[in-house]
Order: sequence, then structure tokens, then C-alpha cells
Amino acid sequence: MNNKPEVRRQKAPPHPPLGKGGQKGGNLSIILTGLLCFALFILALPGCTQQDQMYKESRVLMDTYCTITVVSPSKEKARAAIDAGYAEIEKLDKYLNNFSPDSEISAVSRDAGTKPVHVSRETLDLMKKTIGISADTGGAFDPTIAPVLKLWKFSGRPADPSLPSAAVIKKAQTYVDYRKIKISGESSEIYLEDTGMELDLGGIAKGYAADKAIEAIKARGIKAALVSIAGDISGYGSSTNGNPWKVGIQDPRPENLNSEKPWEDVFATVLLKDRAISTAGDYQRFFIRDDKRYHHIIDPATGYPSDSGLISVSVIAPEGYVADGIDTAILILGAEKGMKLLEAKGLDGIMVTSDKKVLITKNMKGNIDVLKKGYEEVE
Repeated sequence: MNNKPEVRRQKAPPHPPLGKGGQKGGNLSIILTGLLCFALFILALPGCTQQDQMYKESRVLMDTYCTITVVSPSKEKARAAIDAGYAEIEKLDKYLNNFSPDSEISAVSRDAGTKPVHVSRETLDLMKKTIGISADTGGAFDPTIAPVLKLWKFSGRPADPSLPSAAVIKKAQTYVDYRKIKISGESSEIYLEDTGMELDLGGIAKGYAADKAIEAIKARGIKAALVSIAGDISGYGSSTNGNPWKVGIQDPRPENLNSEKPWEDVFATVLLKDRAISTAGDYQRFFIRDDKRYHHIIDPATGYPSDSGLISVSVIAPEGYVADGIDTAILILGAEKGMKLLEAKGLDGIMVTSDKKVLITKNMKGNIDVLKKGYEEVE
């Protein structure tokens, strides 16, 4: 019996110099991204010209590995755009990091039930969007889950997952209700109604940060780019050969459980253009006790890890924050409700069941390539 979690984290890499992709021929350059959602994108580089080259740089921000890739005829323009993208991510990390006592989110939680807290326009904007996602998912995605999530200790530094008692979970659940988040657009304030409530935007902040980085890069006149923050990827335009970006989704049940680079083991690829993708799964942070898997995606309705029969959900949406929030909710809601939600929102998705059935939305037909034996795409 193994009571220890399998927490897969890549060592923080150094900040490499700005790299240029542009080799001719049929080779593939693979950018490894996926520390939490373990998606990776595979950049095809044949047919590059001297006018358009692919530049990429990786840094550690938001407690994870980030990669920005741009297509530009100029190294100088690429550098300026990449720096602008990272400046947005770094700014949002300072606002939204609930592990930092100096962040705006921490301040809101600290003053819960006492007084509203003035926040930046970015934090207020994300909170409005977050409440919208919570309403759309019937509370399956709830940013006030922090008191319960903390009991499981998946997100601690360092993580030390444990199985809390039912009584403790029930008590913590009394503080979970996104409807008790009050916002004021005029004064740019956020207020939590009850003392003891706390916010955790970890399930949506990275997708939002990727969106804002894309905006900053576009403003620099860059024709195409991809921003990956862990497994949350937002992008626009095409790779240098004019084709959509090819994105790989990590195998949620790999044969090699001890791989040092599990994100390299993909079970399927999809094509991505002018969209964002985010993947949530039960394989990212978990532990096994009495042959039962306990993972870090907690159902607000029960206080326990989701048990919907889904082990991986990827959502493709026009904006990263939508994909980031909805994928978590669907993993909790299950396949039937998840498919209805995707159809109602006009989004695309890929759901993998515990018996390795791959369920996709109609628009994904012909746009997904299942690579691994044992996975079966079903109608």
C-alpha cells in the first residue's frame, strides 16, 4: 500500500537565451510545457524562410515552467514581444498568488467578513470572469474551495497530501460558496461575506495570464505566437510552415509511472489555431490509499476528490481562462453533464474515461489523432 502522492514537478530550469527555430527539412522541435496539466505542443518547423523565424524562451513564473514562442522576421522584435508577454505573467503572479501574503488575493482572504479590499483592474476582471464560470458550471468550479483544498495539502509548499476526516471536511465546506463573493466595479473592490472564507484562483489564473500575455505580444506586432503556462496554452496565427500548431495531450495512464518527464508521453494530438487549450486530470497530484486514488481536483459539493469516471479532460476555447476553468468543472461533473456544458457553451473538448474511452465534441472529429493503443475514440 502506497500512501505517498506522486507529485510530478520538473526542476526549475535556468533562463535560457532566446532560441531561434528555423531549420529546414522535416524535423520537429518539441517544446516541453505541461508541469501541471501536462499538455505539450509540438512545433513543426519545415519550410521556414529568413523573413519568418520561430523564437522561443522559457522561464519559471507562477510556480511553474512557462514557454513563449513567437514568429517574427526580427530577433529584436521577438525579444521585445517575449519580454512584454513575460511582464504580464509576472505582474499577474504578484496579484493572484494565494501563497504570497503580499498578493491581492491573499489580502481579500485575510479581510474576509471584515471589509472589502481594493484590487487592480486585472484582479477584478478575472474575479468577474471566475464568478461567471462558477455560475455556468453550477458551482462545480468554485474559487472559494481553498479551505477544503488546504485540508488535503496537495498545494502546500512542499506538498504533503493527507486524508482529512469527514467532520473536518464538512466544517470547511461551510466556507465554500462563490455566491458570497461580492465585487464592486466602481470602487474596484472584492469582499468575501464570511470570516473564514478564502480564495484560490489556481484553477483559472494561468489560463488568464496566458491570455494577457498573448494580448501584450499582439500589441508588439507579432504575427503568430503561443504562450504556455504549465499545461494552459493560448495562441494565435500559424507556425512558420503555415499549418496550425500541433498540441499533444499527456497520457493519463502511462506505462512508465516513474518517468522523469511524464509530459513527453502523449496519447493524442490536436491542431490548434487562434484558440486556447487546457487539460485537467486525476494523474497530476495524487496518492493511493486502500486501492483508491485521491487526487487534487476537489468537488465542492462533497469536499472529496472528484469521482465522476473521467480521468482527463481537455477543453479548447477562444480564451484560456474559459478552457482553464471549464476543464476542471467537467472532470467533476462527468461525461454526460460535461458534454452538455460544452455544447451549451459552443466549446470543443476531449474527455477520457477510466476505461480509456475517448469522448469528443462534434467539431473535434478529424481534428484529433489518438496515438496510443488501448485508447478508443467513441461516437
